[in-house]
Amino acid sequence: MNVKTGGSFVLQIIKGAAVALVCTLVGILLFALVLKMAALSTTAVKAVNQFIKVISLFLGCFTSVRGKGGWLKGLLTGILYISLTHLAFLIMCGSGAGGSFWADLVFGAAAGTICGILAVNAKSARTE
Repeated sequence: MNVKTGGSFVLQIIKGAAVALVCTLVGILLFALVLKMAALSTTAVKAVNQFIKVISLFLGCFTSVRGKGGWLKGLLTGILYISLTHLAFLIMCGSGAGGSFWADLVFGAAAGTICGILAVNAKSARTE
């Protein structure tokens, strides 16, 4: 593996996680406005939060993942994204994620893998 390919590989993952994190922060802020106007159940809030994570992760993968190995880049993007998200909310809220971190990490890895595959295939379909 040459240095250029390796750097590109790592930069794709970092860029994807950063884009996903920004999308998540925007999504959470918009959802907070909705919550202020409407009372939703805890189950609905959890479902919307997961939806925001998946959409953010897809946007992160779609904007950054290129070339071969979309599943691996998506997997690593998902893991980095979930780690950064938990770190950001730990800093903002001052509380740890507890046991949900590991469940979120597995969820992020699985969703990232799927999003990476979809992103690479969507791009290759557009170029054909």
